[in-house]
Amino acid sequence: MASSFLRLQSVTVYVRDQDLSLRFYVDKLGFKVMADTLLPDGTRWVAVAPPDGSAILGLIAPAPGSEEFKRIGRNTEVVFLAEDVQAKFSHWTALGVAIRKLALMLTWSGTFAIFEDLDGNSFGLMGYDEATKRIEEDRRAETAKLEAERRAAQELEIARQVQARLFPQSKPQAGKLDYAGLCIQTRVVGGDYYDFLSLGPDRVGLVIGDIAGKGIGAALLMASLQANLRSQCANALNDPLARLPLVNRLFYENTGESAYATLFFGEYIAPLQRMQYVNCGHLPGLLLRRSGAVELLGSTCTVLGLFKSWDCPVHDVSLLAGDLLLLYTDGLTEAANEAGEEYGEERLIEALRRHQHLLPDALIAALVDELRAFSPHEQQDDVTVIVAKVPESL
Repeated sequence: MASSFLRLQSVTVYVRDQDLSLRFYVDKLGFKVMADTLLPDGTRWVAVAPPDGSAILGLIAPAPGSEEFKRIGRNTEVVFLAEDVQAKFSHWTALGVAIRKLALMLTWSGTFAIFEDLDGNSFGLMGYDEATKRIEEDRRAETAKLEAERRAAQELEIARQVQARLFPQSKPQAGKLDYAGLCIQTRVVGGDYYDFLSLGPDRVGLVIGDIAGKGIGAALLMASLQANLRSQCANALNDPLARLPLVNRLFYENTGESAYATLFFGEYIAPLQRMQYVNCGHLPGLLLRRSGAVELLGSTCTVLGLFKSWDCPVHDVSLLAGDLLLLYTDGLTEAANEAGEEYGEERLIEALRRHQHLLPDALIAALVDELRAFSPHEQQDDVTVIVAKVPESL
């Protein structure tokens, strides 16, 4: 069993007047106020801590005559660590703090002093020896590491929120075509990409892509590709697919030699019940006809970004009443079970046929449920899907 979190919460120091003691610890010793509150039994709990570290002193004023009251003015056996005891000695003495003469402890080559608060409670003040310095250096290194990890996690969370806004926030109208998309990332951010583009009245672009790589690097390339694609489509609504060579060139020129992306871009034209598409090295789109027959919309050209000179022939296909289109990334079909067997295209097609009657949002949810049942362990790759369905009666 893994060990759980454990640390010292506080040490109780009994005082006569909490307000006077509070001012002493804050104004003269430079401590911080950590709490000043009433406990459920009505006891006032005042907590202070030294400027460095997490040790907390709870200043409690016990009832006169009680056993706790008799303990005021004794040695608390609490020892504080200072980097320069001599400097602390001089500073506190000038402020009127009662400190006994410094002593050099030969047994461990450190400096030691004893100081008292207003009530005569005594504390130890110890200087650094070599062992203590090493411990303190390790503590500071660990603190710096934890802070760096905290900042990295915070930056990743910001990146996740930014990337989430890059995915479609609305769905353009395209006749009666019903469609939906989903991206489930294996890390905080990733390189899978899907988009819905408004290309004019009753025309919509369905886009899905997969950037080579994972993590922040892939996410940045995904954002760059999306920006280029949206910009070029906005400049050529009448023929957006014709601008893909320019998208490829910009991606090629602005990325490293090994950077590339697969992409499927389909333009659905509702009045014609047809979709023009380009498949740039992406997995085949699955077109499930109303009859149950399946057509694969395979590659029409190579991937984006590897070659400066690049051409992408456009294909077209009909989307008729009752037809269903699925676009997806390899995180779906390459998810493996405990035996190492991949989910695969065949299982995916069988699942599509089982859920063909569902609307796109519900169908995606059903596919995700089946995938998680097949591969219940930790997800290894991003899973992104788009489902588009033409109503059975138009």
